[in-house]
Amino acid sequence: MAEYDLIIRGGTIVDGTGAPAYTGDVAIRDGLIAAVGQVSGTAAQEIDAHGKIVTPGFVDIHTHYDGQATWDQEMAPSSWHGVTTVVMGNCGVGFAPAKPDRHEWLISLMEGVEDIPGTALAEGITWDWETFPEYLDALEKLPRTVDIGTHVPHGAVRAYVLGDREKPGAVPTQEDIAEMSRIVEEGVRAGALGFSTSRTVLHKSVDGELVPGTTATADELVAIGKAMGRAKAAGGHAVFEMASDLKREWNEFEWMGKLSREAGIPVTFAALQSIAKELPLDEQIALMRAENDNGANIVAQIALRGNGIIMAWQGTVNPFAFRPSWQTIKDLPWDEQKAKLLDPAFKAKLLAEPNDYSEAPMDIIGVVMVITQGWALQYEMDPDFDYEPGPEASVNARAAAAGIDAQEYAYDLLCRDDARGFIYLPILNYAEGNLDFLLPLQQADDTVNSLSDGGAHCGTICDAASPTFMLEHWVKSRKRGDRISLEQAIKRQCRHTALLYGLEDRGVIAPGYLADLNVIDMDRLKLGKPWLAFDLPAGGKRLLQKAEGYVATIKNGTVTFRDGTWTGATPGGLIRGPQRIEMAEAAE
Repeated sequence: MAEYDLIIRGGTIVDGTGAPAYTGDVAIRDGLIAAVGQVSGTAAQEIDAHGKIVTPGFVDIHTHYDGQATWDQEMAPSSWHGVTTVVMGNCGVGFAPAKPDRHEWLISLMEGVEDIPGTALAEGITWDWETFPEYLDALEKLPRTVDIGTHVPHGAVRAYVLGDREKPGAVPTQEDIAEMSRIVEEGVRAGALGFSTSRTVLHKSVDGELVPGTTATADELVAIGKAMGRAKAAGGHAVFEMASDLKREWNEFEWMGKLSREAGIPVTFAALQSIAKELPLDEQIALMRAENDNGANIVAQIALRGNGIIMAWQGTVNPFAFRPSWQTIKDLPWDEQKAKLLDPAFKAKLLAEPNDYSEAPMDIIGVVMVITQGWALQYEMDPDFDYEPGPEASVNARAAAAGIDAQEYAYDLLCRDDARGFIYLPILNYAEGNLDFLLPLQQADDTVNSLSDGGAHCGTICDAASPTFMLEHWVKSRKRGDRISLEQAIKRQCRHTALLYGLEDRGVIAPGYLADLNVIDMDRLKLGKPWLAFDLPAGGKRLLQKAEGYVATIKNGTVTFRDGTWTGATPGGLIRGPQRIEMAEAAE
């Protein structure tokens, strides 16, 4: 009888701790890593990893699979990119707690904030829960390729407590705040990994209303934080997560520091470079560190590339969305729409029209102008697209080189590949036209790689591929500046992210840890071209992106993906609360 279930032989082991890589074997038994180094025993299955790297499975802490996780076992596209653990329920949106008369409202909130088709959510979600603990019970019924953990979302909690009183600017009573705190504490005690809220005007329901929590007072947020602290003291784990516009008058870091100190919990926020934010990114980091020097535990979530929009005719956004001619065809079936777009007469008419901004949201008119006229900030996504493009790759520059008008070049670009062309527009994290500012942040212990938004923004981005981008761009092929080491990159995407959420049992290749692993051929590692699929329930659309180079992904000792293809195995499940490391007795 074989001594082990699986042995990965001869790979370059990057163990997740940041220690130098080394060559060795990894042996797995009963879902745990049993031995690392030179393993002489036999196994029921072996994987030859010579010339490949072996890493822990990636832990993605910012996703929006709240609906998808109730029906989808594959959990793509994150699972295609070496991710074995996802945390969802971010940005204050989610589906529990949920009274029966608020189902459509919660769907409209998710659709508006995260660009997930409401029709897909309405058809896919079964709603066999009302309370947050019941939602966890429902999630637990479906095995998956990955483990999932979740936050209690502020939007759902406010809607549950305030009911029809939940409107932008609503001020809850002290009784309301006490009930919200009770619900959050109950959720954390049942196994939620934290609580999330949103305080940015960019987050609105499909009807254009600000999400619940945008105008919440510090008293409300601190009270909820203290409830989380009580749950943590009882053995739970509680992370307070937030997206915010960080307006100066809100003094966000002051109350975040107070909450963290008084509740004894980590607070984490989305830290993005933006010319529209009142607080520049370096000031955000400085204010965070001042609070941490005073005993707080605040962690900045950083993205690894420009955050923005992939524009396409069939996507959610395109540069010509405010032209009258587009408005006449936008609701046509795709075949009819495409025929119009490829008609030279229609093209000439549309390009001759001015933009009509009468229906544009005025509070983000600057973003609208960049989408519709910012040709110098938009980039052609060719097959070998570099997500850190220089000015020479812009639509403006390439149009000038081709001797045609920029708007015509953009139109023709979208019409390529049978009208399936893409334009990349980084709105955030690209104010300087490069990613140099992220280098020191990727070496810091008070920042964590995040903001992939896996499962969300289905018609505008596919940043679920962030772990692959980290390896391909930041480790392997960055051309416009310094790179980071392979060991540091793996540590940040595995151990750093896991520890923030109390997941001590993963993110490291050592005996006793979960056998969540990737075998990767770095020579072949490459992001593929995005494409639009219509494979969500009710034919909902989503941008997808695969990668070459993933030889195998292993979850709990079971191979879930081989050469990028799902094996059909579903060893993943629901994470309830913190996960402590228990060394396997049989580990060598």
